[in-house]
Amino acid sequence: MPKFDVTRHVEALIFSSVQSITVQEIILALNATSDHEYHETHVFASLDLIKEKYSHGDFAIELVNLNSGYQFLTKKEYHATVNQLQLHRSKKKLSQAAMETLAIIAYRQPITKLEIEQIRGVNSDYSVQRLLEKELISIDGKAETPGRPILYSTSSLFMDYFGLNHLNQLPQLKDISREENTVGENIE
Repeated sequence: MPKFDVTRHVEALIFSSVQSITVQEIILALNATSDHEYHETHVFASLDLIKEKYSHGDFAIELVNLNSGYQFLTKKEYHATVNQLQLHRSKKKLSQAAMETLAIIAYRQPITKLEIEQIRGVNSDYSVQRLLEKELISIDGKAETPGRPILYSTSSLFMDYFGLNHLNQLPQLKDISREENTVGENIE
């Protein structure tokens, strides 16, 4: 029987995972398929070897730490080419309303639909439903206010899709506000 090569198994797990995979998920899968008991030290050693392997110019992909997990992504020098394919294939774009709703949820989570609608000034039922269907947001419980409305938060797919490890990596409003976005005169 061939020797159990933990690094290749870790590589296969990361490759086959649609979303980023955590070290704990890797350990669970390894321990379920091997006679040996693996721990974080084994996985981190394998991750280092995999990172080193894909850091060379021979590969168009690299191992990236995202959202407290690991995922293979295309290297930056190939983003423009891959982006063209994605634009061509993209038939499920988010509408302006859905993008506005997603931004509000990302910055104010957990948040109720009523709070979203108060910020946007329009009904957001459809946008929230589409974001739930695309799994970019998730239900995060119920508020402790009368009627116990549902709370919405961004999902781990949102973190993967936007390449974030933590929500504090979202651009701050002060970073994206420009002079042309202001109304009136700035009097100091």
